[in-house]
Amino acid sequence: MDYGTPAGSPSVGPQTVQPQLRRIGLAAALFLAPWAIVACNTFWAIAQSRGAKDETGADQVAAATAYPDLLHLAVLFGMIGALLMIPASLAVARVVGPAAAKLGFVAGTMTAAGYACYLAILTPDLRTIAAARLGGRVQNYAGVIDAAQADGSAAWVFLLFAAGNIIGTFLLGLALWRSNSVSRWVASAVMVWPPMHIIGLAVSAEVFEVAGATVQGVAFAAIGVRLLHGTK
Repeated sequence: MDYGTPAGSPSVGPQTVQPQLRRIGLAAALFLAPWAIVACNTFWAIAQSRGAKDETGADQVAAATAYPDLLHLAVLFGMIGALLMIPASLAVARVVGPAAAKLGFVAGTMTAAGYACYLAILTPDLRTIAAARLGGRVQNYAGVIDAAQADGSAAWVFLLFAAGNIIGTFLLGLALWRSNSVSRWVASAVMVWPPMHIIGLAVSAEVFEVAGATVQGVAFAAIGVRLLHGTK
């Protein structure tokens, strides 16, 4: 005699558990990813307010020498955020659904690829901080940084990051807008990040990136709630 599932009770098996776990995992990425980016930008904004710059290898070494702890936190949170933004971007495309499926797919893929490149860009910064902490003739390491950034064979990494981070994110917001899968303010908040990032770069003021990432974090939280309660 079967003493398992009572008659009339809904069966719970791998086919129902796996989609639930997938939604929970994607929603967790939406809740966490942008706030790690906020933390990264905030720590760099603090260092920048104290005179840190990153235009050249010498600037990066000087910043790492003067503010190693701040930069270490900025890099670590940036790496965590970049990693989590990959599933988070795909989660947004999932919420877009069939109403704007093609645009959502392109935007989600671009954004995810861009943040994968951001993870690769940030990793060498840990070595810069380590070199600054060791001291000695760090000017030589500054030359290594400049030479590495001048290597044209790696330019595509920076270009793909820029495209995914700015164009991909804007297209994600546009896909949300067209699909009507979330409130218009949510879609608009996602699209706030690219112009705020561009303004911050143009005026060398990281506070704009902090503000833009914060607005994006609120939007992603709303998308995460929508994913948990409405998208299958």
